[in-house]
Amino acid sequence: MTDTHSLTGTERQDRQPEQISHVVVRFAGDSGDGMQLTGDRFTSVSALFGNDLSTFPDYPAEIRAPAGTVNGVSSFQVHISDHDITTPGDAPNVLVAMNPAALKADLHRLEQNGLLIVNSDAFEGRDLEKAGYDHNPLHDDFLASYRVVEVPMTSLTQLATEPLGVKPRDAERSKNFFALGLVSWLYSRPIEPTVEWIGTRFKDLVKDSNVAALRAGFNFGETSELFDHPYQVKPAQLPPGEYTNITGNVALAWGLIAAGQLAKLPVFLGSYPITPASDILHELSKHKHFGVRTVQAEDEIAAAGMALGAAFAGHLGITTTSGPGVALKSETTSLAVSLELPFVLVDVQRGGPSTGLPTKTEAADLNIAMFGRHGEAPLPIVAAYSPAQCFDAAIEACRLALKYRTPVILLSDGYLANGSEPWLLPDPATLPDISVPFQTATNHVAEDGTEEYWPYLRDPETLARPWAIPGTPGLQHRVGGIEKEDGTGNISYSPANHTKMVHLRQAKIDRIANDIPLATITGDADADVCLLGWGSTWAAIDAAVQRTRRAGTKVAWIHLTHVNPMPPNLGALLKSFKHVLVPELNLGQLCRLVRADYLVDAKPITKVQGLPFTSAELENAIQDALTEGAGK
Repeated sequence: MTDTHSLTGTERQDRQPEQISHVVVRFAGDSGDGMQLTGDRFTSVSALFGNDLSTFPDYPAEIRAPAGTVNGVSSFQVHISDHDITTPGDAPNVLVAMNPAALKADLHRLEQNGLLIVNSDAFEGRDLEKAGYDHNPLHDDFLASYRVVEVPMTSLTQLATEPLGVKPRDAERSKNFFALGLVSWLYSRPIEPTVEWIGTRFKDLVKDSNVAALRAGFNFGETSELFDHPYQVKPAQLPPGEYTNITGNVALAWGLIAAGQLAKLPVFLGSYPITPASDILHELSKHKHFGVRTVQAEDEIAAAGMALGAAFAGHLGITTTSGPGVALKSETTSLAVSLELPFVLVDVQRGGPSTGLPTKTEAADLNIAMFGRHGEAPLPIVAAYSPAQCFDAAIEACRLALKYRTPVILLSDGYLANGSEPWLLPDPATLPDISVPFQTATNHVAEDGTEEYWPYLRDPETLARPWAIPGTPGLQHRVGGIEKEDGTGNISYSPANHTKMVHLRQAKIDRIANDIPLATITGDADADVCLLGWGSTWAAIDAAVQRTRRAGTKVAWIHLTHVNPMPPNLGALLKSFKHVLVPELNLGQLCRLVRADYLVDAKPITKVQGLPFTSAELENAIQDALTEGAGK
């Protein structure tokens, strides 16, 4: 079933683009079909065009699931608009399905009457069977709820590349560029930037084949009779300045580089590859000229030990991982608490437990971040909330680590790590100076008049101990995991001293609450319902709150970047609302903390599907809370 219209040549030439405010496009195909690349190029060109955008790459969990199966489907969703947006869209307006498995996996996401573009060449016996179809869904009314356009992408790509001498099987690998060209025409995206990019990425016949397929797809949209007209999303009116399209992992890596510059310290990253954090290691390894040193360790434990050793030697010590690695690094993190050294552990969360859903997003590591160490071992937790904001979150985590001489856990997640959005490049002059002095002289005079260095004398404001680089003349000192005597740093088994040290380490973290911004209310301070969010729920909450308020319903929202300690005014703010809802991609971990700390009747909104919240889900939760409250 094909949506076709008979147009004359003159009418085809006069098909002017229809202006629309936004569109959500989802590319879906086998994991070998290049859907991530296709979506990334469509996103990049839209960013160059000036649109605001938000993306959601969706990878298969297996490294290479059987080709043509639902488990092997890779998708990329992008939302482009002429106004400010925060989410990749609840439901695609357009689904490009490269094979039956992609159709089966993602059709339920497409809005009713949405545009479905399928590669009809792939809808044959074996491919249908592997996807679990007992019939061809293109041949009956199965897709009657959608506007279906069948395009033989594979054979058209082979036809376009045949004059180049490309073999049919090799030509098939370029069909993703045919799809990109077609959708680029449909939404008035220029293809020349992609042609230039292909020239830098590929060589020889592969380059020529991809360019030919891209142009063939674009020209097919222009000359075929399958579409009434193209569409256009005008550039967004964003604040003036220079922008770049950035993913969360790259923004976080750049934030760590910036933190090193702002701290006037070399950055050391000890890391072991793990999805979805590996791109931070890849990105940082490119920037040795900024004083960044990266080591791919033999395992997670070694990576953490290297980073802590670097911190002892006067570097900004960083280690990156995901949930399983946090567990393995817990002993070293506890040691960092005892040593009181600046050490940043970046946790890019994913679905768990164990290997779980390595390519799917979740935010269920708050418990391990809070409590995943032995003994009383408190530390600050900073949570990034958008891809671009990962830059600022990285700087803030490093600031706290350096100023308070403490390990810090920085939480991101797979949704932020792989998602992208336009980022307004900051003026370097506006970034904070987070440098701290090294101890270079003795700091204590003994009873006999001898000058000494005491490694655990504390700053009266921050309770941070001094930081002396090993080898500094006259500042020989000992650190280790056995309990220290306050001040001298000597080993102590005294019950009274241990009590004192436990309370001092907790008090140091508690004082951070006075060094972070107060919690603020977005929306209506006199509303009955307040949403309390943290991490990547920010995007869906923002959209849900805006829509709810536009509909005339009052609602408030508080979002946390500092999860431990929390802002000192948070309890008072939460107690001013009748209903507190806590959306989380877990089973209510922050909600339990809030209920325990502030004794408010907070209610969790939970989701553990490996997917982010949609704004509609949160809108419904707000309405349910208001309805429930009205019924009492």
